Formats: sequence, structure tokens, C-alpha cells
Amino acid sequence: MGLHAGTDATADESLQNLNSPKFHPHVLVPNLPLLQALHELQSIMEYYTILAIPILISTIWFLTANLSRTSHPTFTNKSIVLLIAHPDDEAMFFSPTLLALTTPESGNHVKILCLSNGNADGLGQRREKELHVSGQMLGLRSKDDVLVLNSPDFVDGMNTKWEVEKIANILRQAFSSQQAQKGRESDDAPTATIQVLITFDRSGVSKHPNHIALYHGARAWLNGIMKGKRGWRCPVEFHTLTSVSIVRKYTSFLDAPTTMLLGFLSGLKSSGRHGKSEGRKQALFVNDIGQWRQGQKAMTRAHKSQMRWFRWGWITFGRYMVVNDLKREII
Repeated sequence: MGLHAGTDATADESLQNLNSPKFHPHVLVPNLPLLQALHELQSIMEYYTILAIPILISTIWFLTANLSRTSHPTFTNKSIVLLIAHPDDEAMFFSPTLLALTTPESGNHVKILCLSNGNADGLGQRREKELHVSGQMLGLRSKDDVLVLNSPDFVDGMNTKWEVEKIANILRQAFSSQQAQKGRESDDAPTATIQVLITFDRSGVSKHPNHIALYHGARAWLNGIMKGKRGWRCPVEFHTLTSVSIVRKYTSFLDAPTTMLLGFLSGLKSSGRHGKSEGRKQALFVNDIGQWRQGQKAMTRAHKSQMRWFRWGWITFGRYMVVNDLKREII
């Protein structure tokens, strides 16, 4: 009996000893205060990481916008015309360009020539007024710096074809010298009444046929100016807005570093091919946050008739609301 009781006591004591940490040096006993501290530290790190993301994005945006302002030193004290197809093109595609080139310190005089009043939905007169308001919101000096045509030759529409020669003729009448308009040939230098012409490239950014026609019409006009003028430089700098892929179209300011890198590599390639640099072929304009908001307001407050649901996505995520890269075309 006594022996059995002693045996039970010994067994209980052995079990207690087996459960004691000192007999299991490789088994860690959870330290609850330490775990709680680690959990709190992880939460703090997650909080600051989330907080840092918008700060980092804003910093990159600010630096890119300021760096881009050194990329267009030649656009000063110039007479500049932006050639567009429809009211709202200036805000949806060219607001970075307009906001950069219309600053008082640039000394530029910028005008807009729009070849249609966008009457596809019967809103032509209203859209024309909206363009005048938008132009001034984007830096134009007055509403007189906006000219809108309402011609049966230039009807707004994806299925309408604008004749290249008619576009060239409009530009010839508006901006060629008197001598050039009369078709007189001479050995004198070619002249024009403007110094810079900006429009869409051969892809039209959105592949709109009216946009594409502007490119070809502008080239036809400039080629006419230079006809028989071998050895002279074209008096008008011709710059076109670069078309990008559908993916890049909706990357907002994040496309700016990509555009800068591609422009740099293109410059190196051009320099290597020709043995020397022939001058800057690309101008980059990047809106800062305030300018981006101004471009948005030009759509939401001036072009109210065009603010359908899908346009909200464009003015929020569209890269052309933030980034414009202009390529100088050689005539």
C-alpha cells in the first residue's frame, strides 16, 4: 500500500518535471509582452508605409514636372499656333503644352485655330463658346486668340474625311506671307507670320481621322512654303504630339519618367547616327498637380457639354492631361 502510494507520488512528480521548461531547453515559451510589442511595431510600419506612398508619388510628380521645364528653352518670345480639330482637343490633349507655353515669363503669344465647331451632336455654337472659355483658363491672353471655323469642308465626325489640300489652303491664307500667298517665286528666304505650329502626329493620338488630317494638311502647307527654297531653313518650327500605346495612355504622370528615358535614348541614337547633336528634337511638358487640376477644370467647367461618364476616366488617369512630348518634324 505504502509502496503503491509512493510510486504514484513519484509518477506525478515525474510528469510535472517533464512539463517543466528546464527539461526542454529547445522549446520556446511564448513571451506575450514581446509578441504584443512586435505586433504593434508591425502595425506602425504598415501605417507609415501607407502614409509614405502618396508622399513618394507627389515627390516624384513634383520633381518630374520641374525637371521637364528645362526641356523647352527654345519656346520663348515666339508666335505659336495650336492647330486642333474640335473644341475640347486643347484641354483633353494639349493642356500641359498650353500651360507651359503661356506663362508670362516665356514671352510667347499662343493662339488656337480649331477647324470645326464640333457640331456632330448639334452643339456647335455652344462648344465654340466653351472653347473660348477653356482657352483663357489654359493661359491664352484673350478670347480673340481663339479662331473656330464652321465650314462644310470640315465636318466633325469619325466617318468624315477632311481633304489635306483644303487644310493646307486654310493655313496658307492665315499664316503665309503675302508673297507666298500670291505664289511668287524668289530666291529670298521663306517667310511666314508665325514661328511655331503644333498639332497631332500622323497617328492622331486617338486615331481620329480629323486629327490625322491636320498633320498631313500642316505638312502640305509647310512643304509648299519650302518649295524651291533649297538651302533655307523652314521659318516655322513644326511640332507634333506623340501618340502612345493604349496602356501608356492611362498611366497619368507615371508615364513621364518613361517618356523622359525614351527621349534621352532617342537623342543618343540620333547623335550617334549623325555624329553630332542637331539640337533638341523633343520637348517635354509635365503638369504639376496644380496645373493638372487646372486642365481638369478646363474640361469640367468650360466644356460642360462634353463631360460624359467616360471623360471622367480620361481627365483623371489620362497621361495627356499630365504629359505632353512634342517631336520636332523636319521639313
